[in-house]
Amino acid sequence: MYWILIIGIMIVSIVVQQSLKRKFKRYAKIGLSKGLTGKEVAELMLRDNQIYDVNVVSVQGRLTDHYNPADKTVNLSPDVYAGNSVMSAAVAAHECGHAIQHAKAYAPLQMRSTLVPIQNASGRVINFLFMAMLIGSFALGMFPWEYAIPVIVGCYFIFTLFAFITLPVEYDASKRALAWIDERNIVTGEEHEMAKDALNAAARTYLVAALGSLAMLIYYASMMVGGD
Repeated sequence: MYWILIIGIMIVSIVVQQSLKRKFKRYAKIGLSKGLTGKEVAELMLRDNQIYDVNVVSVQGRLTDHYNPADKTVNLSPDVYAGNSVMSAAVAAHECGHAIQHAKAYAPLQMRSTLVPIQNASGRVINFLFMAMLIGSFALGMFPWEYAIPVIVGCYFIFTLFAFITLPVEYDASKRALAWIDERNIVTGEEHEMAKDALNAAARTYLVAALGSLAMLIYYASMMVGGD
C-alpha cells in the first residue's frame, strides 16, 4: 500500500514538474507591458521595501532562481535576469519576497534557515546508509538493519519537517510578490493572472515534495514499528 502511495506521488510530481516547465515556457514568451527586465523588477521591489544591502545577480542554469540569506543575494537565472517577460517579473518578485521575509525576520524562513545544516547532514547520513545497503555491508553484519532504520526515520523526519516549513515560506513570498506587482502597476490585470498561475504552479512542486517526504517517513516508520 505504501509503495502504491509513493509511486503515485512520484507520478504526480513528474506531472506537476512538467506543468511548471510548460507554464514558465509559455509566459516567458509574453512580453511585460512595462518592458522591465527581471533584474529591474527585483531592484525596484527591494528599493520600495527599503532594502539596500541585497544584491541582484545572475546565476547559470534554468529554474535556478533563489534567494541566499547567507550572502544576501537574489540569484536569477539568465532568462529571468535579462528577460522582460511576465515570467521574469513574477519569478524576480517572488525571490525578492524571500529577501523581504529575511529583512522582516519572518519566522518560518528563520526556522528553515536553522534547519538547512541539519537537513544537509541528514542527507549525507542517508546517502551513506543507502550506499552501505547497496554494497552489502548490512548483509555482512557491519551495520545491522535494526540500528539503521531508526536513523533513517530520524533523517526523513528532518526532511519532512523542512519540506512543510518551506510551504508557508514559498506561499508567503508569492503573496508578497503578487501584491507588490499590482500595487506598483508592474503588470496589467491579464498579466497578473499569468504571474499568479506561474507562481501557483511553482508552489505545487513544493507541496508535492512535502507529501512525498511524508509518505517516505510513514513508510520507514511503519517498518520500524513492524520490526519491533
